[in-house]
Amino acid sequence: MPKEECLFCNIANRRIPAEIIAEAEGLVAVNDVRPQAPVHFLIFPLEHLPTIADATPKHATLLGNAILLANRIARERHIAPSGYRLVINCGAQAGQSVWHMHLHVLGGRSLAWPPG
Repeated sequence: MPKEECLFCNIANRRIPAEIIAEAEGLVAVNDVRPQAPVHFLIFPLEHLPTIADATPKHATLLGNAILLANRIARERHIAPSGYRLVINCGAQAGQSVWHMHLHVLGGRSLAWPPG
């Protein structure tokens, strides 16, 4: 998919409205429009990166910063003490539906294992 048609690229460039909850070092965080838990937000890079499998060593800092941003927002949303889940789906069979790498952060309820 051309990045001009990418949902997350369009959100990052403010061409599509979204509830942006944070921005930091090349990343955007938004509330998920179809939450699967009381707290469910997404973190994605401004750079169009179709899947986590497309990440290279140059993305190491970006990916680390995504986890740090997830931790910060989890503390702000008061789910850090009880726990939360970080998920990155890679490919259609894993459940990826938007072809722009994104990190799901879910919390606020007990999360079963194994998922799905």
